[in-house]
Amino acid sequence: MSEFEVSVHTSPGPTCGTFSRLWLSLIGSQGETPPFSVNEGDRRLLPGSTCTVLVQSNGSLGRLVLVRLRLEVRPGFPALDWHCSRVEVCRLADRQEGAEPETQVFLCDRWLQTADEGVELRSGKLCLLQDETEEKLKQHRLRQLQRQQELIRWRMIVDGAPQSVDMNSVSELMPNLRYTRADLTYLKGFTCRAETWTSFSELETVFSHSGHQNSIARFVQAHWKDDWYFGHQCLNGSNPLLLRQTRLLPPNLSVTAGMLQPFLREGSSLQRELQEGRIYLLDYEVLDGVPANVVNGKQTYLSAPLCLLHLNQQGQLVPIAIQLQQNPGPQNPVFLPSDPGSDWLLAKIWVRAADFQCHQLVSHYLKTHVMGELCCVATLRQLPDLHPLHQAMGSGLKTLPVLLSRASARTTYRSLCVPDDLEDRGLGNLPHSYFAQDALRVWDALHRFVVSWVNVYYSRDDDVQLDSELQHWITDINTHGFTHNSGSACLLYTAVLSEHLEHLLLPLLQLDFALWMPNCPAAMLRPPPQVKGGMTEDDILSFLPDINSTCRVLMTLVMLSQPAHDSVPLCHYNEAIFADGVHRRLVEEVQGQLTAISEDIAERNSRLELPYPYLCPAHIENSVAI
Repeated sequence: MSEFEVSVHTSPGPTCGTFSRLWLSLIGSQGETPPFSVNEGDRRLLPGSTCTVLVQSNGSLGRLVLVRLRLEVRPGFPALDWHCSRVEVCRLADRQEGAEPETQVFLCDRWLQTADEGVELRSGKLCLLQDETEEKLKQHRLRQLQRQQELIRWRMIVDGAPQSVDMNSVSELMPNLRYTRADLTYLKGFTCRAETWTSFSELETVFSHSGHQNSIARFVQAHWKDDWYFGHQCLNGSNPLLLRQTRLLPPNLSVTAGMLQPFLREGSSLQRELQEGRIYLLDYEVLDGVPANVVNGKQTYLSAPLCLLHLNQQGQLVPIAIQLQQNPGPQNPVFLPSDPGSDWLLAKIWVRAADFQCHQLVSHYLKTHVMGELCCVATLRQLPDLHPLHQAMGSGLKTLPVLLSRASARTTYRSLCVPDDLEDRGLGNLPHSYFAQDALRVWDALHRFVVSWVNVYYSRDDDVQLDSELQHWITDINTHGFTHNSGSACLLYTAVLSEHLEHLLLPLLQLDFALWMPNCPAAMLRPPPQVKGGMTEDDILSFLPDINSTCRVLMTLVMLSQPAHDSVPLCHYNEAIFADGVHRRLVEEVQGQLTAISEDIAERNSRLELPYPYLCPAHIENSVAI
């Protein structure tokens, strides 16, 4: 019996991996091994991965001459092509005999498909047919040419002209003859599977291909069940705009001091924690009564949860109570950390699902695109091209056309001004709130830039009062925008700044947090539980979106994460007005401040287990196009 250590190397390109099962056989001058499955258990054919297996032969193989590889579709998974770099084979008998083991390298560097009957690789140097000494290698050369000639044929296009390949489109070319590019290959293969996930293991297999290169997504997948990480996402996740400090419990939240006492500081009380500002609230009341969609012919469900969080002695913000609907009652229990683990986990998933909806519709769409469009339309209607505020705002106004009335009724200009909003929500001094820390610094730099720009043209109050175009601009916004309790002291700063800071949370950040789908489900397929107990972790799968729904959402987020081909960094301008005199000086000053902030953020992140790069000015676009 002979033993071989075989290492199969997948090429490092982002789409080089596959879900399919790989069978491997060793072919020697005197025999060959039965096919051996390479990627079983934790061994996966991921981009850049190496799968090492032991292969045994019952008889003597003689001199090893070929390695045969064959892909087989794994049930339930798409038949993705696989790009193999090489296969390395070491005969273990050499080690046992004290000899230095020789590793044979079988170069591949090609795509394999499940439709292939098998691909045979050879090692050794290049040689001519007449120099081949092994009969099996001569036959290998012959079979390869016969196969190529069947696939690639000549066709006459024009008499007298050189002939061309007999194919009608590039798609008919074999993958090894086509250019490849990074795309959503791993997710596209699942868009036809309108069925529920069979297990968390199946979810992990898909994630291992789509999220393996994303260090933050891997961190999310490892910690999404942890209470401290749930709280961390409230501060630094894809939607840190809803959490607020509360000193009074909502009257519709059915909790008592006794229920929450086990989760507070020893010797303290709920009333004391409220008074000292250690209790925080997530309230998704805006979703109450909103009809949910039908997806794949199945009714989906929304909840409007209330979630109470506590700032503990370790400086961690952790959830201590979750009620999944707004109206209290016997069929709307309050879930606690002391409940069975699956009950508590499902309650947190419902909160994350509600947060996903609010992020997309309110934080992203309303507060960014609609606000941007509001200012854009008013600017185009009321400020001519040569107006200094038209120039200051014109470079970043690209948005969408619809207003969300329900959420806008809860939105004021003060809530869009970052310093005021953080102060009102009690988040300014929270430890580990990197969103708040970075947003305040970037806002301050941009605020000074806008003030300096305005002061160039408005040195006295009379200048403002006499500018009828400016007055009409403000009137247009107040008339056609937020007419309720709007105020205008922060109007210009809000128009220029808020869309940049809040919009940045969409493309880069939410993909990181959503790649592991249970952390941010876009829909729920069963209604919220009305009783506690009896839930298992496998039962949770029946609440989560179908496979194709999951992948379509992720494909959308991946697309949104790509910067525009003509994107410009924050406070970088192509317009000529910014290149001369005082305007150029102001731009250079703010660019210097933003560069310093970027350097500070990079230095801080180098010391963090989980970095927060999302409000680094170097990553912020000068528009809200996505």
